[in-house]
Order: sequence, then structure tokens, then C-alpha cells
Amino acid sequence: METRIKEIAERIKGLREIMELTPEEMAQAVGVTPQEYLDHENAKQDFNFTFLYKCADKFGVDIVELLTGENPHLSFYSIIRAGAGLDIKRREGFKYEHLAYRFKHKIAETFLVTAPYIEAEQNEPIHLSTHEGQEFDYILSGSLKTQMEDHVEILNAGDAIYYDSGRGHGMIATGGKECTFLAVVMRTQNEEDE
Repeated sequence: METRIKEIAERIKGLREIMELTPEEMAQAVGVTPQEYLDHENAKQDFNFTFLYKCADKFGVDIVELLTGENPHLSFYSIIRAGAGLDIKRREGFKYEHLAYRFKHKIAETFLVTAPYIEAEQNEPIHLSTHEGQEFDYILSGSLKTQMEDHVEILNAGDAIYYDSGRGHGMIATGGKECTFLAVVMRTQNEEDE
């Protein structure tokens, strides 16, 4: 398993132990079985965004701290030049580039996402995930097949979707080529207050 995954797993385990949480409590918080949680914590399984987001929420830390071990420091403004976002490869083939990783106390996580076109996925059920908050996705290029619980929509360049991310949602690139989109994941009011 790559070094970065091991480092993230160590940070998660360390925070869990500092906060005196059991693996069972963390498993419940992130919505997996205790064994699946331990597989992540022991770097036997790669992380997806939802898992990391829920861990950061439970620990009360910025997701960037889990990814890099550093706290964001900027509070007035942050510029990320083209191609210089924090690279996150947390779902098979998907590339997430965090566009505000240097800014502290964010009320939203912003990503430039590239979803690969995978022929084998086109007629399979889309994996759905949930996490607190709301999300906005704006398609920059390509086409994205989105599933919002039982609703399936095809979004093309220039289309946007805004949704309650606490309900089942998932997406794959469609139309024969990769899809690039801007994703903005916003915290709920309760998360902001905490």
C-alpha cells in the first residue's frame, strides 16, 4: 500500500486514540462495519472522500489535516494556481484536486474533480454515499451520470446540480470520455457552529 495511505491511516488512528474513541464508535460515525473501519485504520484499504470527510467531522479537524498532517493557516484569502491544488486520489480512477486546502475554518470544501470513463460501469448500479451537508457540482467538460437515490440524470458541460448530500448520491463519467467538474461540499449549519 502506498506511503501516503499509511500516513493518513496513522493520523486517523492517532486522533481516534487521543479522543479515546473505540473503533466501534468510529465505524458507526463513518457508516462502515468495525472490521471495515479497522481495515482503513490499518492501511489495508484505500480511503474514499466520504470516509475521510466523516472522520474529519468526528474528530473536529479539517480534512486537510488528515491528508497532510498540517493545519491550514490562511484566513483572509487563498490562491491556488492552475494544477497546484492538493491532489487527492481517493476513489478508483477519480482525481480530486482540493482548491482551498490552505484556508482555515472553511465552510465548504472545493474540488476540481476528474472522473474517468469506465465502460464496465455504464450498466452497473452506481455506488451511493452519504455525508452531512449539501453539495454543488458544475460540469466543466464531458458528461456525468448522477444518481440521487432512485433518480438518474445525465449532466453535460454547463449543467449544475445542487443536492442534500445526506441522502444517497453517486456519479460516474458517461458518454465515452472522462468528465471534469467543480464540486463544492458545504457543511451544515450545525457543523459550522461547532
